Amino acid sequence: MKILISADMEGATGVTWPADVMPGAAQWERCRSMFTSDVNAAVLGFFDGGADEVLINEAHSTMRNLLLERLDDRAQMLTGRHKALSMVEGVQHGDVDGVAFLGYHTGAGMEGVLAHTYLANSITGVWLNGVRASEGLLNAHVVAEFGVPVVLVTGDDLTCEDALGYAPGALKVAVKDHVSRYAAVCRTPARTAAEIRAAAKQAAALAVRHEPARGGPFTVELEFDADQLSMAATVVPGVALSGERKVAYTHETMYETIRTFKAVTTIVSAAMEEQYG
Repeated sequence: MKILISADMEGATGVTWPADVMPGAAQWERCRSMFTSDVNAAVLGFFDGGADEVLINEAHSTMRNLLLERLDDRAQMLTGRHKALSMVEGVQHGDVDGVAFLGYHTGAGMEGVLAHTYLANSITGVWLNGVRASEGLLNAHVVAEFGVPVVLVTGDDLTCEDALGYAPGALKVAVKDHVSRYAAVCRTPARTAAEIRAAAKQAAALAVRHEPARGGPFTVELEFDADQLSMAATVVPGVALSGERKVAYTHETMYETIRTFKAVTTIVSAAMEEQYG
């Protein structure tokens, strides 16, 4: 049994503030230890549950945040950019039996600690076939296309609620309770590590491949906080204006859909101005 862990940081234990997740900041240095603790707890739990192999895909920002030297020696880590499937890189090779979304968060325009979708700001909403989408929802559709179930989700309490919509059968662990976008009631790393490990052990039993999903076509609509960003996004082939500060595109597969999404966010990032957005 092989498990892929997609590890994001905003939903990690103790994280509540932008500086907690910004590479190079003093708070980031402190919080990456708690992030690593969450991920390692999942690794231990999956091996407890019978996994033969665990691959961790770093999915936050520069994708160079986890402390490799603190991970269980049986695990392997894919770190750094750039990757064909970004946050769920590795699922496409046909040897993954289950995926865990560790340290995830809610999407742009939703309530939740550090809520966003791919870009920390500037995107005010994302919809997939008319449903407001988090990164979890988007990535769940991607992995389903490769016949792989989401078996575990961790993050704040609202992230766990969001996951009921895209992975109802997955185990969920809330490491903190949302108070505002920048505040939460947090559990200690010792407590969250124990809870994540126990949940991962149970979740291993859910890691059973299924027939690849064929749910297309997929239409994504993005809303931005400034007009020039929507205009910039239309540089990507197939992406067109769909409303005020909005663009949309459609593909038959989630593989194409998520790759276009990444292209759009990359172009939009380059179109932002430091002070005016």
